[in-house]
Amino acid sequence: MRPILLLALILLAVPFVGLAWARPLEAQTAPGERELVVLLHGMGRTSFSMAPMKEALEAAGFDVLNIGYSSYCCGIAELGATIREQIGAGRGHHARVHFVGHSLGGIIARWILAQPSPPPGVGRLVMLAPPNQGSQSADFYAPVAGWLLEPLDELRTDARSTVCQLPEIMGVEVGIIAARDDGKVEVAETHVAGEHAHVVVEGNHTFIMRRDDV
Repeated sequence: MRPILLLALILLAVPFVGLAWARPLEAQTAPGERELVVLLHGMGRTSFSMAPMKEALEAAGFDVLNIGYSSYCCGIAELGATIREQIGAGRGHHARVHFVGHSLGGIIARWILAQPSPPPGVGRLVMLAPPNQGSQSADFYAPVAGWLLEPLDELRTDARSTVCQLPEIMGVEVGIIAARDDGKVEVAETHVAGEHAHVVVEGNHTFIMRRDDV
């Protein structure tokens, strides 16, 4: 295992009690049973952007499903439905599944988990720089770039936007890692009702998932 654990791994593996990361690990599955982590990249990116996260999680003993999708064609609901099917097809024997999503990827995960029939056995969701309250950057760019990046309009701070209409996720522990100098999503915009842990790291929005401390 790497000398510096990913905060995402810590959020997945250690009970959420404030920021008391040093509490002893508790068995969450039967001995020898591996858990699955679903990775969802951000807007305009590909699954390649999450490759370092995939490598680190696999080294820590998780199986990983690194899903790619196009944010140029579809809205959040359509993307979420398609990804939900991919998870079902690629889940295999895993009884327990976690999510790590960067930016839009975290919002898509929230949409999936808010549906009447979410994937069974979901443990935790770790969100990297998520615009949970909408983003002022989306407010600015949606009128000029929404035709190219369809989900952009759904990430506005308007109370009627998709992201602001998503209900609180029940029965899933949520951890958030925000970037202090994000440049696209303000730290205050990353918070969500019911979150179990929230930490802020140095760095920016685009490459937060590639930091060793993350």
